[in-house]
Amino acid sequence: MANFWVDKGVGGFRMDAIPYIKKPADFSDGPVDDPEGRSDIKEMTTNVDGILDYLREFKKEVTEGKDIFTVGEANGVGPDQLKYWVGKDGVFDMIFEFGHMSLGMPSSEIWCKAVPGKITDLKKALTASQEATATNGWYPIYFENHDQPRSIDHFFPDDADPVLAGRAMGTLLLTLRGTPFIYQGEELGYKNVAWDSIDDYDDLSTHNQYEIALQEGLSEEEAMEAVHRFSRDNARTPMQWDDSAEAGFTTGTPWLPVHEDYKTENAEAEGNDPSSVLSWYLKLSALRSEREALIAGDYTEFLPDSEEIYCFRRNSSNDSILVLTNFTSGDVDYDPKAAGIEDAGKFKVLCSSYEDSEDYTAPLPGHLRPYEAVVVSLGD
Repeated sequence: MANFWVDKGVGGFRMDAIPYIKKPADFSDGPVDDPEGRSDIKEMTTNVDGILDYLREFKKEVTEGKDIFTVGEANGVGPDQLKYWVGKDGVFDMIFEFGHMSLGMPSSEIWCKAVPGKITDLKKALTASQEATATNGWYPIYFENHDQPRSIDHFFPDDADPVLAGRAMGTLLLTLRGTPFIYQGEELGYKNVAWDSIDDYDDLSTHNQYEIALQEGLSEEEAMEAVHRFSRDNARTPMQWDDSAEAGFTTGTPWLPVHEDYKTENAEAEGNDPSSVLSWYLKLSALRSEREALIAGDYTEFLPDSEEIYCFRRNSSNDSILVLTNFTSGDVDYDPKAAGIEDAGKFKVLCSSYEDSEDYTAPLPGHLRPYEAVVVSLGD
């Protein structure tokens, strides 16, 4: 099938759910892991021995020696296995792995049992993947896809300013080492939907999780809270182009309602607003293309034990960039030297997520405002 499309000129493939492509050779029972005596087939069919033989065959027969890009969606592949999947001897050019996306979710993946993930866990997961591909392989940076809630709601508390939170996530996306993948609406700062009834949701897994929550003894209201937080429909509402009917997406009736904020959160409005999340993405994209460290620089984390700040440096031979992001609603002080700032005199703010506010002042080493994201040059 792949070669059929290669012959037609296709230049790349995204391989969905690829760790499940090989099934076990026998039909033995798996471990029982729920009250009803069922076994989780996902655990039995993920990364079955021999799967890499299949994928090496695909590489040999389809992509080897050709200008074809491959990226695999690889839930269940951890940082310690990345060397087999990407890099010199890897089967793909890149893979989407899920270490940073499953924080707070129990192994049973029951939504109503999830707990908020810690910032240190997020940083640990991202750093592990960054380090695993530091000298062998290349990493795709992503925080949203068609199966995940919106990143603003996923990684920030409910009362976080959505513009600042959207800018913060965009800052990480466009400054970490690797290739950024932007999911539709992410660059506009989309938030989750919160429809009143389970009947408003289309996604089958959402309905299943709602019923599981009721079986766990939760009220309908509590079950809907889990739905609002994790439903895949959060990421599946129509793209919002303008403030016309159905957000300019269609003249018909879309499969899901457009988000209720479409009058202001749309591509046209944000493109004309210098303080919008979209404008921030465009600014960061331009900065990324101008700074060698953000393209080719290595990655070093600082302040790893902080539950407030994610801090890392991107270094190349001629450039040094420091990125600091405050994930909390309060002002935070930090030790500049512990954050990798050896010479405060060379601390030059390239951009701050606060800079469009009327009372903006450039941050100094050692302090961040609530939800502030800062990109700093340490060498200019």
